[in-house]
Amino acid sequence: MADSVLRTKSKEFAKDIVFLYRKLKQNGVESALISQLLRCGTSVGANVHEAQYAQGTKDFISKLEIALKECNESEYWLELLYETDSIVEAEFKYFQIKCIELRRMLVSSVTTLKNK
Repeated sequence: MADSVLRTKSKEFAKDIVFLYRKLKQNGVESALISQLLRCGTSVGANVHEAQYAQGTKDFISKLEIALKECNESEYWLELLYETDSIVEAEFKYFQIKCIELRRMLVSSVTTLKNK
């Protein structure tokens, strides 16, 4: 899994979230909202990365399921930021596509592992 597409994309997502956080912080967006987004947006990649050293299949699946939950939470905060005019539609759509892509990969991975 060291060079997996999921690992690469989840890390790219985390970096994009960090850059968005910095921009929103400079723009004076509510710190509670952007802190939540930073936490869960970077947690997706962290859990995917941590899964690489899981203590077995159940632990591996658990880490990916946590990453999936964090991805869903990220999308919530992005929706809230969009609906409160903190980010523009283009930014929201960009991140929404990234969330959907990650979610599909995570669901597929978890489903495959559970069916083995």
